[in-house]
Amino acid sequence: MFDELSARFDDAVKGLRGENKISENNVDAALKKVRRALLDADVSLSVVKEFVEEVRQKAIGSEVVRGVNPGQKFIQVVHEQLVEVMGGGNVPLADAKESPTVVLMAGLQGAGKTTATAKLALYLKEQGRRTLMVAADVYRPAAIDQLCTLGDQIDVEVFSLGADLKPEEIAAAGLAKAKAENFDTLLVDTAGRLQIDEEMMNEMVRIRSAVRPNEVLLVVDSMIGQEAADLTRAFHEKISITGAVLTKLDGDSRGGAALSIRKVSGQQIKFIGTGEKVEALQPFHPERMASRILGMGDVLTLVEKAQKEVEIADAELMQRKLQEATFDFSDFLKQMRLIKRMGSLGGLMKMIPGMNKLDDGMLKSGEEQLKRVEAMIGSMTPNERTQPELLAANPSRRRRLALGSGHTSAEVDKVLADFQRMRGLMKQISSGGGLPGMGGMPGMGGMPGMGGMPGSPSQPRGGAGNPPRRQKAFKKKKGFGDL
Repeated sequence: MFDELSARFDDAVKGLRGENKISENNVDAALKKVRRALLDADVSLSVVKEFVEEVRQKAIGSEVVRGVNPGQKFIQVVHEQLVEVMGGGNVPLADAKESPTVVLMAGLQGAGKTTATAKLALYLKEQGRRTLMVAADVYRPAAIDQLCTLGDQIDVEVFSLGADLKPEEIAAAGLAKAKAENFDTLLVDTAGRLQIDEEMMNEMVRIRSAVRPNEVLLVVDSMIGQEAADLTRAFHEKISITGAVLTKLDGDSRGGAALSIRKVSGQQIKFIGTGEKVEALQPFHPERMASRILGMGDVLTLVEKAQKEVEIADAELMQRKLQEATFDFSDFLKQMRLIKRMGSLGGLMKMIPGMNKLDDGMLKSGEEQLKRVEAMIGSMTPNERTQPELLAANPSRRRRLALGSGHTSAEVDKVLADFQRMRGLMKQISSGGGLPGMGGMPGMGGMPGMGGMPGSPSQPRGGAGNPPRRQKAFKKKKGFGDL
């Protein structure tokens, strides 16, 4: 979602790269582009003005040390200011002294409150907490059924009294159940409401009074744009929100809401929704988001995704196979399915420093190619999967494989050749260490059928063969090593 904003920031820095020092003249030219980039990203005008002025003061007053050019120093100042605007650091959910911890979900219609409630319930369950969800949206048709269905899917209990009682009565009854049955967390899903609807906003006040929540989370659609500032302000004044959940960050929103919410309300974004799946919820880390906005990637989140999906024993076994060059098509298929659980190939690639400039069309082509390779593997016999040499040595097997998968013999031959090349590449990567559980991940370079996929002009074929040197060069170029 931050691709356009990242490109604009990069363009703003270009004018400083040939300068010897930061001055009022050259920083003003860069800040004009920054201001335009933020406004185009639907950041609130008041936030933009304050942000630009803060960067101006810090940039002009900063000392550029030897070996760091003004462009790199400017990036450092912008990064620090982005982190500050978005809250400085991750703020976890409050933990009540006496159970249960009560979390009240609020927001507009269509923002994704019910789904966000279930996502948060699953996240808390994975943290070892026993959670009860309360279906208090009595207005939207099927809202209660939706929460119950999601509850069954993630194995989290849902409390409901139907749609005939008042929401505050349902919430209070849910709290009583949570206390009686020793639930440690209560999530209350409420109906969407416009901030200008006085009656509905007063109802929210009554729900708040009935359950006395430890957290009031405002669920905000990231595609709402500059309206996020007014929405946040109105809800905060009425019900005193304690944080926010930013949804639909996997869409084509411009990202302005992420920079407006904290500045307007003084409250932190605590979680972000990164997809439609119930597992697609992440704690919000301002420093990681700032790095993604500036095109520096987000390796920590990538590693966390991998660690969540990969068992240590599986990772160790895969490491041995890579080192011994015994990685086979069954392993490759397992890695492809691992990526699907972690998210889209494009989303994962852009978390790697330097990969944000990859063409979206190339990434889409890569995902389509992975599907073709999966179809070919599906047409192999068990012996062919574990012994690729059988295919290499027998043309009739390759012809059968081509017919069974709906591809040409030439395409099958290319996949086999690329697979052998990838074996050698992954052996090199594994011998030098790598991301936990990511060994042999398709799309990291030398991917079967992709001819060394990243494929940017500055990257040689099989581009991930020497990641330490490339990442070091990237960090030096961007000034990231000084952050």
